[in-house]
Amino acid sequence: MADPVVVSSGQTFERVSAQVCRNLGFSPVLDDGSKPDFSTVIPNLAMKKTILHWCEKSGARNPQAPDYSSVERRVGALMEQEKPHTGFRDLSDRDLLEGVSDLPSMNFSHAATEYGRRPEHFYTSSSEESVFVGGSPGTPLPFTIRPVCYSFSSSSSENVENNALIQALGPNSSIGEEENKFLAKLESPDVLEQEEGIVSLRKVTKADENIRVSLCTPRILSSLHSLVTSRYPKVQINAVASLVNLSLEKPNKLKIARSGLVPHLIDALKGGHTETQEHAAEALFSLALEDENRMAIGFLGAMPPLLYALRSENERTRDVSALCLYNLTMIQSNRVKLVKLGAVTTLLSMVKSRNSTNWLLLILCNIAVCQEGRSAMLDADAVGLLVGMLREKELDSESARENCVAALYALSYGSMRFKGLAKEAGAMEVLREIIERGSERAREKAKKILERMRTRGRSVDDGDRGGESSFVRGGLSSTGYRMGGGRIPSSANTMPF
Repeated sequence: MADPVVVSSGQTFERVSAQVCRNLGFSPVLDDGSKPDFSTVIPNLAMKKTILHWCEKSGARNPQAPDYSSVERRVGALMEQEKPHTGFRDLSDRDLLEGVSDLPSMNFSHAATEYGRRPEHFYTSSSEESVFVGGSPGTPLPFTIRPVCYSFSSSSSENVENNALIQALGPNSSIGEEENKFLAKLESPDVLEQEEGIVSLRKVTKADENIRVSLCTPRILSSLHSLVTSRYPKVQINAVASLVNLSLEKPNKLKIARSGLVPHLIDALKGGHTETQEHAAEALFSLALEDENRMAIGFLGAMPPLLYALRSENERTRDVSALCLYNLTMIQSNRVKLVKLGAVTTLLSMVKSRNSTNWLLLILCNIAVCQEGRSAMLDADAVGLLVGMLREKELDSESARENCVAALYALSYGSMRFKGLAKEAGAMEVLREIIERGSERAREKAKKILERMRTRGRSVDDGDRGGESSFVRGGLSSTGYRMGGGRIPSSANTMPF
């Protein structure tokens, strides 16, 4: 140990190891069956003095702090081993933002290249197209996202062609034989053969969900590696679109992520053709709907290009990238990564310019769940900005106002600094108006913010006694803090391309 620290539960760990476990929301099972609590760390000066004295006496070099990345990899591997015992999955998705529903569900239409018509804008889907799932009782801003695949209408000529392709993969045909036919083209050295094969794969995976599951095989995914990285735009566009189609089925999401295609999608998002970038964002978003993929996607470096894509000239790329970041920030490690990237200032400036406000406010709500995020947002005057937007009625929907109040509620947790900033911004008057005229969710959060502002010292709501530690880890008990009140699409559905 280079810098030993005592954690809340009494054990001593190397500081870097404790920090990694805290950032990842992970507590390993120790030899005695207990789990350490990393919410607070205190330098163990006696242990450090003993270590340094022993090194000096024995002639050994003083220990050096371990590399953060290497520790993160080792802890990640340990998490995989202990997954049935950690509760990690329970904390990643359901322990976030409460009362979120009813933002327009997103309908991602077929890409323009090769086939399918691109609509000019997103639309609000009907109630039949959206599956809203209520939040669990113990979440800060809780909701659950469920992937849903929708049917679509296509032209008669497309239907004829698609039906012919589907029949080729029907019950009278061996899927292994058809897989070999696709592979013969996808792996051909002739680019025209590759193009023909990937266009066919894209069409057939657009048309039938059962075929999407059947064709998501290790051999098909392996063949897509070279096509997703192809320098021929038509091949690359259709390859990435095919991955979007395959990823629509829940059983395929883990297969794709574990096949090594995520880094290629990230590279395509960074420097591909405009349409390739759009589909790459779609694919990452679809994969991020699976909670087991979120840490891997963040670890592999998706956060910086997604953050950059928020300023894309393509509206669809902007919105899908925001939704992908929103899903990724459901886990602690990705929230911290985003804060370290300086994303808070970028997101606040974009909110101020009213660019994809709803989605960006939801990301900020997630960031504010962690201590690092709250500190960064307070430093960037998020309180003044959010209060100002509510006062000037700059938010164009009730859902955006709810999300704005939810972000303020997250920032108000256990912070004397928030009280001063909020009073300086005139928040009390704005919050009273919301209590009088706002929606039920917004009124509930506004009341609690005012209660916190009137309370001396650390505020306690709803019977929570877990303190900062449970809030930072992203998981709360059934009586814990309930943030939120905003609205998002419960399923954030994608359409096949």
